[in-house]
Amino acid sequence: MSRIFCIANQKGGVGKTTTCVNLAAGLAQIGQRVLLVDLDPQGNATMGSGVDKRTLEVNVYDVLLETATVAEARQRSEKGGYDVLGANRELAGAEVELVALPHRNERLRRALLAAESDYDFVLIDSPPSLSLLTLNGLCSAHGVIVPMQCEYFALEGLTDLVNTIKQVHANLNKDLQLIGLLRVMFDPRITLQTQVSEQLKTHFSDKVFNTVIPRNVRLAEAPSYGLPGVVFDPASKGAVAFVEFAREMVARLGPVPGPQAKMA
Repeated sequence: MSRIFCIANQKGGVGKTTTCVNLAAGLAQIGQRVLLVDLDPQGNATMGSGVDKRTLEVNVYDVLLETATVAEARQRSEKGGYDVLGANRELAGAEVELVALPHRNERLRRALLAAESDYDFVLIDSPPSLSLLTLNGLCSAHGVIVPMQCEYFALEGLTDLVNTIKQVHANLNKDLQLIGLLRVMFDPRITLQTQVSEQLKTHFSDKVFNTVIPRNVRLAEAPSYGLPGVVFDPASKGAVAFVEFAREMVARLGPVPGPQAKMA
């Protein structure tokens, strides 16, 4: 039984895709079987994994419309060591088409059930808005990982996201929970960031991951080469931090539960 996590934050530009791609590569490096699902029509996670979104004949759009299975649509990120359920501009049209379809919030969940024995982790990169695509991600997931910068406005956005998670948990997905907050693009030289980091630990305690992802140029450069930062420059501070984060994830969650087990 795979663990399914949605990488989500309703605020844009906070490093969701960078987190998703590098966590996938980090988990693959420590021996986990990983599927990355790109639910953003921009397809950045697809391209950042070394898969050309422009040449995808079958993608997550087809999976959501149930004209293809995950097994038929997935591609291999050869350098990253994980599978990708890619996205491109076609996915923008799914928003309109899904509205009229039955089980519109559960289409991804139903598709992933057929592939759950193939993976230890499924990571979903969601768009920065509460759309039908995001809802499909949240309804599929066991938990949400929130990458966030330690800035004042990020705290306000976090409140909205936590409320969204609670609503989805109450009405659509009883398994959904907040797994943890990941501090990204962190610069300890900036006093405000250190203060906000302490506030997060005070309010959310063990929900804040111990690993901190530093602001790192090499992570930002990696997508232009079609590589996760973890592969592009393994010795960089950002890459080392993401592999450390992958280890923390596995350690925190414990053994993969069997088909009848619930997540802790």
